[in-house]
This record gives sequence, structure tokens and C-alpha cells, in this order.
Amino acid sequence: MTLIFTLDPDLTSGLRDDIVSLWTDVSNAGGAVGFVPPVTEDRVRVTAEQQFAGVGPGLPDRLLVAHESETGMLAGVLFFEDMRFELMDHWRLLKRVMVHPKFQGRGYGVELLAEAERIARGWGLDALRLTLRGGLGLERFYARCGYAEVGRVPGAIRVAPGDDRDDVTMWLDLR
Repeated sequence: MTLIFTLDPDLTSGLRDDIVSLWTDVSNAGGAVGFVPPVTEDRVRVTAEQQFAGVGPGLPDRLLVAHESETGMLAGVLFFEDMRFELMDHWRLLKRVMVHPKFQGRGYGVELLAEAERIARGWGLDALRLTLRGGLGLERFYARCGYAEVGRVPGAIRVAPGDDRDDVTMWLDLR
């Protein structure tokens, strides 16, 4: 099975619903994408709509979706977020990097990041940045994809009382 990537798809109500469902499933499976399980689609939708607000014709952010080729199911998503600051226009922040739990372990996360890198290089960007929640081993995954840890704020993310995680910044130099 392979992935079919689409950059800047039309954000129809159906695609919005699919992204919210994926985001909820990822969150409830323990994925570090802004929530702690359990979370409902209604709660995720509020944050998703804020993320969607920057995406579309004439807007600064871009959306990359990945559908599984055989089933057509939405398998992964990420957003290229523009910093909206001219002095940082040479790189983008990857947000909400997600692969559906059903497809974990198939290499789809690596493929999604490789496609994001290919697109960024095509745009002539110098780098990609992302942040992650420490304590889950995500640093190792992103390092395997070429990202280097360039910053860490200890205990900046409170997932529960007494459970603070580091906010880790990763950087992929494209030059």
C-alpha cells in the first residue's frame, strides 16, 4: 500500500470532518498533537477550526494530506505554518504532524515527512522546524528523518498535575 499526497486540497466540510476524526483518533491513541486523552471530536474541532483558518487561497498556511491508496482513507496530515514575520520567511513550521493509528508502523510518518521536505525544497525554503512533547521518544523518530534537536524548554507542557513534559524544538536544514 502506498500514500497519495495532496497539497492544498479544497477544505470541504467532509475533509474537515475527516481531519477532526483523524486528530481525535491520534490524540486518543496517545499522540502528542495538542490534547491528552480522552478527547472528543467537539473539543478537537475548536482547535482544528483555528488551524484551518490560516489555510486556503490567499492565506499563509498550507495543508498536506495523505490518503491510503487502496482504501482512500485519510492516513496522515500536516500543516506548513507561515510565521507571518518577514525575517522568518525562509523556513516553515510543521504543525499537527499526524498519521492515523490504524496505519502506524507502516512507515507512513517517514513518507509524510519526506513529502513535506520535498515540497519545502521545491519552494526554495532553507529549513523546516517543528516542536514536540518530550517523554514519548519522538526525538528519535524525527532524528531518523534528518531533524536535529535545537532547543528544549524543560517542563513547559503540563499534560496532568505532576506530569510536566519538555517542549522540544527540532530543525531540518535544507541548504
